[in-house]
Amino acid sequence: MAEQYIVVVASVIASLLGFVFLKYNSLVRFWGLTKLRRRSALELPKENSEAVGTTDIIIVGAGVAGAALAYSLGKDGRQVLVIERDLNAPNRIAGESLLPGGYLKLIELGLQDCVDEIDAQRILGYILYKDGKNVPVSFPLEKFQPHVAGRNFHNGRFVQKLRKKAASLHNVNLEQGIATSLLEENGIVKGVHYKNKSGQMLTAYAPLTIVCDGCFSNLRRSLCYPKVDIPSYTVGVILTNCKLPIENYGALILADPSPILFYPISSTEIRCFVNIPSENVPSVSNGEMAYFLKTLVAPKVLPELYNSFILAIEKKNNIRTMPNKIMAAAPHPTPGAILIGDAFNMRHGITGGGMTVALSDVVILRDLLRPLHDLSDASAICKYLESFYTLRKPMSSTINTLANVVQKAFSASSDPAMDNIQQTFFGYLRLGGFFSYGISAIFAGLCPHPLSLAFHFFAITIYGVGRLLLPFPSPKRLWDAAKLLWVASSILLPFIHSEGVRQTFFPLTVPAYYRTPPGNKGGKVREETACIN
Repeated sequence: MAEQYIVVVASVIASLLGFVFLKYNSLVRFWGLTKLRRRSALELPKENSEAVGTTDIIIVGAGVAGAALAYSLGKDGRQVLVIERDLNAPNRIAGESLLPGGYLKLIELGLQDCVDEIDAQRILGYILYKDGKNVPVSFPLEKFQPHVAGRNFHNGRFVQKLRKKAASLHNVNLEQGIATSLLEENGIVKGVHYKNKSGQMLTAYAPLTIVCDGCFSNLRRSLCYPKVDIPSYTVGVILTNCKLPIENYGALILADPSPILFYPISSTEIRCFVNIPSENVPSVSNGEMAYFLKTLVAPKVLPELYNSFILAIEKKNNIRTMPNKIMAAAPHPTPGAILIGDAFNMRHGITGGGMTVALSDVVILRDLLRPLHDLSDASAICKYLESFYTLRKPMSSTINTLANVVQKAFSASSDPAMDNIQQTFFGYLRLGGFFSYGISAIFAGLCPHPLSLAFHFFAITIYGVGRLLLPFPSPKRLWDAAKLLWVASSILLPFIHSEGVRQTFFPLTVPAYYRTPPGNKGGKVREETACIN
């Protein structure tokens, strides 16, 4: 009875707030979507147009963002030079999950075939496990074509397909080299200094340099205000000769001492990630990590995967660690250059949203550059491209905030309030219907609306307070409910603040939202990409 009462109250509030949020989102879509389509229809830059310097655009980094952007700009007729540190296939334990929203971005870019022939696995959702119970989080894909789903794969295979696609264009040149610094004159970036494969120092010139050299970027400091936080480390192993309980579904186990994530990366391999707080990371080299995984993590693993998990731990060189970096986007607009990808903005990897954000940024930047025939006025271009930082917010802030909040809330803690938050989130998903559908749509990158995320966080909090107060609000229950509100707020609000309240929730009030392309005399209202999703 109590649970039914909570659901009724939550539903009423959901309806009222949902109406307001939908009206606001509709306004943003109206101001952005229709005008973006008009912009995209403008004449593309001519391939033989006069270039300033040796090429139109330099891209530093050929990871997911760099390779996808190189292909997109090359298709639009730009002369593009891509400088990549290592053109061999990356061997990473990150960048293996592409959400459905990211796959839709691949389609927009004409790169959907890059997930073919790499043994990529379709993902339709995840199963959440806690205290012997489970709840499915299925991606809401009913309105899409059957091929639309998440994809998991080996990162190196996917990146190589993207690079091959970009290199297939005659006006895109991929060169192996290490970018050492930006070439700057009078406050304007004119190109980059780099060391090529043979060790020779060279300088490349272009009116626009796009830096996307990854989470270990050595060029970001002149283009943003980096503040990197490492709340935890991911320990990764690969399991073989086993299957997950439900085909096409990953598994997330909320366990003490660490959340455990499983998902397939090929037809014969399952990736396991264990999230460990930064202050408690055992050493891999001296065997402490293997002991930790065997004694504390293995007992929490699903029975179907236990034996394979133990074998994976014992396999030589199969345990790898990676810092989970969080860095809010804090741009320093610089004429002649722009920063994107993990070099610019990072979130915790627990939801696998990084590539979806990167591909969304590529789509937005491509559409902003399309009407620009002349890139020589660096100051005007820089001012115009400031709109990029607002237009990316719907997708980036939604996925960033969800990922960072989830990792914080799902981390093991001795605080009873944290356990109450986990129980509340788990119970909210078990309500099904509108409640779980909304969260899964945000998780999948299919609902890039920060207001929707804020609404669901608010509804989850109401549900949590209700389940603590009912059937009768005793003093202890009131205290527990107040503590839950405090802890939930202390988790959520700092991440919202770091994303920028104004840009995230009120983009129509940001002047850059209305910027028109340099030389465009028509209309004061800018063409915008914020809600093309």
